[in-house]
Amino acid sequence: MKPRVNLRIDAALLALLESAAREAKTTKTDILEQALRRYLDPGRNRLLEERLMERMGMIELRMDRLFWAVDLGVETTGHFVLYWLTRTDPIPEGERETAHALGQRRFDYFINQIAKKLRRRRSLVAESLRWEQSEPEEAKPR
Repeated sequence: MKPRVNLRIDAALLALLESAAREAKTTKTDILEQALRRYLDPGRNRLLEERLMERMGMIELRMDRLFWAVDLGVETTGHFVLYWLTRTDPIPEGERETAHALGQRRFDYFINQIAKKLRRRRSLVAESLRWEQSEPEEAKPR
């Protein structure tokens, strides 16, 4: 014989419990016992912690890849600026309008190329990996 326990629960919750017991063709006691076993199971928290640690590991991996992509962008921009500043001659005064128009067309073309790559999900990072045929140690899956 099981010991008797008197509980007080909200009327709406009791209605849900009674409905669930009718649908499952079981008793309210069986449903409450099963719920308490799950709630009090010490392994439940361990499984939750393991899942949480796995999820945090995946977040760390994504952050490593994000940092690597940002580093790639900064390095690429830095090399371009250095090259442009050290290799480009000043434009003579009479050719500045033409050079400005040409620069605007080149910029528009550049922006269109970026938009096209983003639409196709083909990024500079993906292409650089193709060029190098490898990933940095931090970005490799563990």
